[in-house]
Amino acid sequence: MNFERILEHHLMDHALAFNLTKHLVTLWSVSAACVALLSWAARSRSRAGLLLRGAVEAVALYLRDAVLEPIFGHSTATYLPYFLTLFFFILACNLVGLLPGAAAITGNISITFALASCTFGLIHLAGVKEQGLFSYIAHIVPGGLPKVLVPLIFLIEIVGLLAKCIALCIRLFANIIAGHIVSLAFLSLIFIFAQMSPYIGLGVAPAAVGLALFVYALDVLVAFLQAYIFTFLTALFVGGAVHPH
Repeated sequence: MNFERILEHHLMDHALAFNLTKHLVTLWSVSAACVALLSWAARSRSRAGLLLRGAVEAVALYLRDAVLEPIFGHSTATYLPYFLTLFFFILACNLVGLLPGAAAITGNISITFALASCTFGLIHLAGVKEQGLFSYIAHIVPGGLPKVLVPLIFLIEIVGLLAKCIALCIRLFANIIAGHIVSLAFLSLIFIFAQMSPYIGLGVAPAAVGLALFVYALDVLVAFLQAYIFTFLTALFVGGAVHPH
């Protein structure tokens, strides 16, 4: 088993490749599947459609009432579509990445970087929309500072916003890829011990597969948790630009 090759070609892909890659096809497929599945659930009268609609509505209401409403207040309806799209897209990508043979696209740092870039752009767009361009720029720097320090503090605040978005990018990437690496490491034990003796490899196999399945079960929980954390932190950062006081 070539551990390095598996990581490179099945998990990380090529970050700067512009050709048709497995991760790109998966990204398009997940996006199309989300649109088709949620549209079907919204219109279907079948039992399965009603069940899916009920589950989606429960999540949407929780995000609106428990996460977005306390942060955005009367502006919640304006930002609700973006955050629902963000949550369900990340969740779908995380879950698809757990299917055998599928690409874990949120374990590709170029994908999480793009998502974090959207957060960085939304912070400033929302700030300018709610406060106006000059008022938003003025509120980036805390009031009451000596004028000589204003350029330095302004630069520090911008770097701070960048650091928050980079942390978002790395957190999602690291949490998703870590589960795959640990599962592969456990399965690799079978081949490592099999090189010593085929019988030892067979003896280790049940424990290695059991541990890999345990990590896989944890990855399902991580898929939901990381989608929620990314959405919640994005809402906090954008809310700070919408309501600076």
